[in-house]
Amino acid sequence: MALATTAALAAPLVWIRIAPADVARWHVDPMEVERVPQAPRRGGWLVRTGPANAAPTVFDTDPATLLSAFDEIARATPRTRVLFESPAEGRVTYVTRSAVAGFPDYTSVKAVPEAGGAALMIWARQRFGVADMGVNRERVEAWMAALEDRLPRR
Repeated sequence: MALATTAALAAPLVWIRIAPADVARWHVDPMEVERVPQAPRRGGWLVRTGPANAAPTVFDTDPATLLSAFDEIARATPRTRVLFESPAEGRVTYVTRSAVAGFPDYTSVKAVPEAGGAALMIWARQRFGVADMGVNRERVEAWMAALEDRLPRR
């Protein structure tokens, strides 16, 4: 009985760690996201021109250089890996897992020309649950702060 109870309780946590990620569902263009999160702690963080949680920072560089610098920062983040990248479109989607339970968060990034420089459009969101407790916003803001230390703003 105890073994069955333990297995029943552990099954969802195992699924969270091994569930396959559908690239078509998670590797999205942040400019095509229809829903803008209304409350920053309730389901993601959207940075882009137009309706969003925050406006993008414009850097004094080209999109390819900007995305490359961002990619180095993201890949250096613990428990973060690339889910899929499409260099021709200037897009990458990362998966970052929480330390204890391994909950996956997906961050799709697109580098675009903007105001004589380049900017990143970013859609960071959780896969499971309805609230992310602000972790996606915090991660994106930390990545952007590191990027601002590397590249000049416009």
